[in-house]
Amino acid sequence: MKRWIPILLLAALCAPAIGADEPELRLFFEAASDDEKLAREALKQIAADWKDSYTIMFVDIARLMRPSSRSRGGSGSLEEGSRGVGGGGGGGDGDDPFARGGGGGSSYLGDAGSPIRRRLVRFLKKQTGKKFGDDLDRWRQWVWSEPYEPHADYALFKAAVYRNIDQRMIRFFPPDANATIRLDEIDWGGVAVNGVPPLDHPPTAEATSATWMGAEDIVFGVLIDGVAKAYPKKIVAWHEMVRDQVGQTPIALVYCTLCGSVIPYDTRVDGQSYTFGTSGLLYRSNKLMFDEETLTLWSSIYGRPVVGSLVAEGRQLKRLPVVTTSWKEWTAMHPETSVLTPETGHRRDYSEGAAYADYNATDRLWFEVPQTDDRLPNKTEVVTLVHADQPLALTRDLLKASPLYTHTLGGERVLFVTDGSGGSRAYRIGDQQFVERVDARTLVDSTGNRWTLSEDSLSCEAQTLDRLATSPAFWFGWFAQHPETELVAQ
Repeated sequence: MKRWIPILLLAALCAPAIGADEPELRLFFEAASDDEKLAREALKQIAADWKDSYTIMFVDIARLMRPSSRSRGGSGSLEEGSRGVGGGGGGGDGDDPFARGGGGGSSYLGDAGSPIRRRLVRFLKKQTGKKFGDDLDRWRQWVWSEPYEPHADYALFKAAVYRNIDQRMIRFFPPDANATIRLDEIDWGGVAVNGVPPLDHPPTAEATSATWMGAEDIVFGVLIDGVAKAYPKKIVAWHEMVRDQVGQTPIALVYCTLCGSVIPYDTRVDGQSYTFGTSGLLYRSNKLMFDEETLTLWSSIYGRPVVGSLVAEGRQLKRLPVVTTSWKEWTAMHPETSVLTPETGHRRDYSEGAAYADYNATDRLWFEVPQTDDRLPNKTEVVTLVHADQPLALTRDLLKASPLYTHTLGGERVLFVTDGSGGSRAYRIGDQQFVERVDARTLVDSTGNRWTLSEDSLSCEAQTLDRLATSPAFWFGWFAQHPETELVAQ
């Protein structure tokens, strides 16, 4: 711990005054010292004022240490996080994985090894009576099942720990941070800030010249202000965020490769435009983004601030419609579309399916969530919607089998229209009954009227039915954020 303890102690000694029944922050870092005498004394003082909620502080420190040879290295272990980044879809372009945000490389920060980690685990067993050994995932699951009663300066502690990954992370956890989520559920995703580099207004080309696109390649298609644009999954998966402008609208297209969600947001709120980046942190296996203007952390699946100065303001990003479909289906509806090119300025394998191939090949998670739901395998693809404050998930298999599927949500009927590749769009339809899709742009209702299907609406003469913004997701990722969700499966 010689390398990082001085930095942590400096942060801890600057902590605000806390209650007499709370151990000083420095004690938690001294407990992880390679000075045995110092560590024993620190643990003794912590034990005198012990609360089970302090468990997560030892886990946070142990997470950045070499595990013991007996550790089974659960799904949220550092090795898994690093393997997920280096082997799948992250990393910067430099040789130093932490200085410049790359994946792979060394999995450990600091020079402390198994003996210190074992010391911390033994202490947790003694204090709590739990026998989880070196399985940090099980320790975290237990903590998350308990009431949230963190140390008064847990935000400062979190900043001090994550400063060893990237010093910019300090500013994500101000001592007086407002938060709408449990800070102990925020986890490191294996990279530094913007370690998975966002694309910033990347180059595009016309569909007719897109020789790098195959007919069945998956794209995230949007139409905004009358402008159609396709974002190939094989490119976006390596970057997870695209800062762009479509028509007159500045957007951030956010793709969480771990939980499968794809959401384009209008980056303007109440007259303020925000520039978003990737924090390198996760909440329930969903990426946390941040705005460069205030360094507030935002949920990428809710589009709301969750930690930082903007939380109290109640800001909400506007979610824009997107469809996940094949290049063939998208260009059939939008032959005038533009599409991202592979000329991103980054060295990546932009072939279909290359990014996160190992992760997508199994149902195993790389990062732990508080609970999963076994009604479906973890990574079953679902189409999700929140309407009238009610969350809904429908399996893609169900929608493919029923290309015109009607469901009532929040007292309102919603029509899901699904194309041949499984790409779904949702529309508010009131009392209308639709019976047939004639072609890519035309539906027929029960009275024989023909309706034009677009990315914005369904329309027939003077009547217009609005589209709702849906998002794809993996079942486990959606359920982790919306455990109260309604599920409709085949």
